[in-house]
Amino acid sequence: MHSHSLHNWEHDHVFLGQKHDRNERRTWLVVWLTVAMMFTEIIGGSIWGSMALVADGWHMSTHALALGIAALAYRFARTHAADTRLSFGTGKFGELAGFSSALILAMIAILIGYESIVRLLNPVTIGFSQAIPVAVIGLIVNLASAWLLHDKDHDDHDHHHDRDHHHDHRHDTNHRAAYVHVLADALTSVLAIVALTAGRYFGLTWLDPVMGIVGTVVILAWSWSLVRSAGAVLLDSVPSETLASDVREHLEQDGDKVADLHLWRLGPGHMGAIVSIVSDHPQTPDAYKARLAHVEGLSHITIEVQQCQGHDGIQRAA
Repeated sequence: MHSHSLHNWEHDHVFLGQKHDRNERRTWLVVWLTVAMMFTEIIGGSIWGSMALVADGWHMSTHALALGIAALAYRFARTHAADTRLSFGTGKFGELAGFSSALILAMIAILIGYESIVRLLNPVTIGFSQAIPVAVIGLIVNLASAWLLHDKDHDDHDHHHDRDHHHDHRHDTNHRAAYVHVLADALTSVLAIVALTAGRYFGLTWLDPVMGIVGTVVILAWSWSLVRSAGAVLLDSVPSETLASDVREHLEQDGDKVADLHLWRLGPGHMGAIVSIVSDHPQTPDAYKARLAHVEGLSHITIEVQQCQGHDGIQRAA
């Protein structure tokens, strides 16, 4: 007779991504890099009387705030991963942080757009000799940050996005949000360099606010994409219709039928499934779990089995 304690049957609910620690370290590096650049621009602009430097410094502070949220989300998720008050762990905290970052990104874009329209209607004198170096330094910092945060999986996830309703279940929304903030800042720097160069050498001063409006449209599109992907996970939407069909197909064998299926994301690379099965000849839950053993990413499976009384008799009468 085998003796098993309750401990043998218990399991944890730690659903953090495989690259959680790496992403946390690199996000903190980018936060400090952004904060250092922010203070350099604000203090330098105040000393040299450059409004362009001060304005860009405060602009970077909003990105530093969003990146700080991402870094703190990683720390919170790691330190509270074993907190029993959280039913399914801290895996979705990254989605919450990503959703918040997306809203901050949208507000930044709207402010840039508003200021650009005001300047288009009421042109101001631009200090090209100060503004161009600021934009170049900003771009260098942003490219360094993008290099730190870059993950080839970003390209794969974006490539697969249109082929299924949501991104691959392994993607890290919090990391993607931080990366998009850095890209958005790099984009504004590139657009600013183009506009300022054209203004200085060709007199096209109107190009500066126009580029601001272009940046607003692009950044708002990125922000909306983040809101959709993070919001879908926070609302426990089905990660993939293809995956749901695959789960049904492997469970519905030998007359077994799936009466109810709940499939949702628990964290990067982790999904949960609650399934209700009706059968004339029900098997143990472990037997049904074995059928799903090949499905990548199913980290928490709950199976409920009900015997369908009289099913054979009804079929013969029909």
